[in-house]
Formats: sequence, structure tokens, C-alpha cells
Amino acid sequence: MAERIESLEKILRSIAVVACLSIAVSCVSPAISPTTEVSVTPSNTAASQILFDDFSYAEPDEMIANGWIVRGGRGWPGVTGATFRQENVSFVDYPNPAGNRLLRMTSSTDGTSENTYQTQICHQRKYLDGTYAARVRFSDDPVSGSDGDQIVQTFYMITPYDAPLNPDYSEMDFEYLPNGGWGGPPTTMHFTTWETVRIEPWLADNASSSVQGSQAGWHTLVLQATNGTVRYFVDSALTIQHGGEFYPDAPVSINFNLWFIEGGLNATSDVREYQEDIDWVFHEAAVSLMPDEVNAKVTAFRNAAISFEDTISPGGMTLESPCDL
Repeated sequence: MAERIESLEKILRSIAVVACLSIAVSCVSPAISPTTEVSVTPSNTAASQILFDDFSYAEPDEMIANGWIVRGGRGWPGVTGATFRQENVSFVDYPNPAGNRLLRMTSSTDGTSENTYQTQICHQRKYLDGTYAARVRFSDDPVSGSDGDQIVQTFYMITPYDAPLNPDYSEMDFEYLPNGGWGGPPTTMHFTTWETVRIEPWLADNASSSVQGSQAGWHTLVLQATNGTVRYFVDSALTIQHGGEFYPDAPVSINFNLWFIEGGLNATSDVREYQEDIDWVFHEAAVSLMPDEVNAKVTAFRNAAISFEDTISPGGMTLESPCDL
């Protein structure tokens, strides 16, 4: 009797395999690559919590209506007395793909604090576990003026700085320093995950790693924050990972900024301008996506002519997003 049952089970498994091969799309997921087309419609993304922004705006007021903050005023980080200027954010055409637009941050200085202008944008503080990604263009040289200022080009996630050494502080950073800084050499990329911080006097409690070499040009930056580990990818390559006490434990905002390191301005008096371009930003909550999977989802949004989508739940409460760090 047992032998007949085992034989019957083998027959049923064989039938299942044949059926699966005849309708393979229902049984086997296709391989995902940067060029894979995935259908994106409201019906099949309703269960996912996703932020996608293609930055296809005509002016900053349009992005503000979609939950972005364009920072103004003074404050940390950067040169003491410098100003974060909202007019430093612009949108430019970029023909890859056709009809595409970019968000451009432009920061400038003449070597004095009163004429140093920095840039920052932030999206609402409602993100935690999941996958974060952005396609950005870094540069090693200013677009005008003399070179040598210690400029920081970034993509990062952060909580507000409420108090020194706050145990609920969280931060995850991609930071490119083409002219060096913080005691490091030029063309250094830093990956830092924070437990907490005290700004005055300075005390950093973080895990930080870096790589040397020019990062000028376009890069897809992907960060996975899932299951107690933060993984940093640059162009599909896993670069570093941090975990333990440094894993984020409080909701963060999504940020980009372009700022000058205190004491790192060169001695010339000409005006020099630096730029960082952002093609798109993406987040999916509570899942760990590889870079090729992120690229496939972005391609699908673009093929569906979806330039913005935000289905991220704030979790029943609206948290303050001061955009000041």
C-alpha cells in the first residue's frame, strides 16, 4: 500500500512539472535585469508601499506639493554662517531617456561664509525598513571657478537632531568628497551608519567605511535596511554593510544635500559653483531589493508614464520633518 501511494505521488509531481512548463510564466518568475519590463499599475502595486519620483517638474513648487521640502536659512552642516538657498534647486532637460528631466542642486562660494550658498532637499519623515535607491551624478570639479573646496555630495536618510546622544537618532549616508575632507584624501566615498551623535562638542557613534577613487559620473546608489543589516551598493556592487547597534531604530526622512566642510574652503576669492544631479529616487518599504530589481521597477514606472507615486503610510501619525540636518 505504501509503495502504491509513493508511486502515485511521483506521478502527480510529474504532472505538476509538465503543467508548470506549459504555463511557465505562472510558475517561474522571470529573471530581473535593468532592462526587464515589469507592468506597474495601481492594481498590482496597491499592496506595496513605494515612493518613486522621477523629478519631472517644471518648478520647485510642484515637488513641494508632493511632500518635498527645499531647505532655506542657516544651520548645520557646513560652513558657519553659510546659507541654504532654495533657488539653488532647478530642473533641467536630460535626453536619456527621451523627455527626461533632472533635479539639479548647485552650491557656490567665494571663500567667505556670507557668500557661501548650500543646498538641501528632504522628503517626509516616514521611512524605516526597506530599500532606498537613487540615481545621481557626482562630479570631481566645479562647473565654474577654481577647484579645491571640500564639497560633500550626498544621498542619505536621517532623523531630526533633537538632543545630544539621543538613543532614537538614526542616519544612513552615502557621501562623496572629491576634494577630500575629514582628514581623508581626495576622491573618497564614505558609507556611514549612525547609532547617535553629539554635535557640540563633537562626538560620533557610528560605523563608517570608505573607498578611494573617482566617482565622477552617473551612479545608482542602493541601500538595503532589512533584518538588522544595512547594505550599501554602488552600481550593483555590494560595497559595505553595517549592523548591530547601528541599525536604524526610528523613522527617517530621505535627503540629498550639497555642502562645504567647515575650514575646507580654498583661499581664492573667485566664485565657484559645484553641482549634483538627481535623476530619480525610489523606496520600497519592508523589502530587500537588489539593484537590478530596483532598476527594473524604475523602468516599469517610466514605461507606464508614472513620474511620481507615494503609497508609503506614515504609520498613523505625522512626524516632524524639519529638514535642518
